[in-house]
Amino acid sequence: MNPDSDNRQERPDRVALRVMGISYNQLQSGVYALLLAEVDGPYRIPVMIGPAEAQSIAMRIEGVIPPRPLTHDLFKSVFKAFGLRLTAVDIYRFEDGVFYSELTLTDGERTVKIDSRTSDAIALALRLGTPVYTTPEVLEQTGFEMEEVEADENTRGTGAPDAPERESRDVPRIEQYTIEELERTLGELIEKEDYEEAARVSAILDRKRKEKQ
Repeated sequence: MNPDSDNRQERPDRVALRVMGISYNQLQSGVYALLLAEVDGPYRIPVMIGPAEAQSIAMRIEGVIPPRPLTHDLFKSVFKAFGLRLTAVDIYRFEDGVFYSELTLTDGERTVKIDSRTSDAIALALRLGTPVYTTPEVLEQTGFEMEEVEADENTRGTGAPDAPERESRDVPRIEQYTIEELERTLGELIEKEDYEEAARVSAILDRKRKEKQ
């Protein structure tokens, strides 16, 4: 472990995240979407992960105890045996479709940072009760906003499109949605836990917002 890894400085403006859940990617076999949510905020970040990591995270979320320890359970035991504490998980960069994360470990005397796959970092954080953070830059790059929308007489029957079923989703049609329609569709996709499509709609929404500025 190198305490000067990448010479990254502490980030006081970190954004706290929590794990919302996992869904299967129906468009790409063997890929799952891990959804992270901004604590006390409207933004959500989808992270694509593999089946082994998805299983490890899901079992922890559901409180399932395996008959033999999984890899992340083993790391937890090693940390405790050697008096190491995982004090933070930081998702510090997003580049070329990949999230970069690091673990902050301490033995009470030294504090070190080591690189980790985001899926492994989250699996460990769940087991050790460690807070997870990202940067405002990563949140802006990859996050999509989810707001609570209450249906009332003023919003019913306005002609806004319902979230289309997967079989009928069409990129040009989604591209033609207004910002308000995209925001409404995004909220409906999140409620259905369709995080992959939500990420695509979020990207379109972000582009339209920038074009409007």
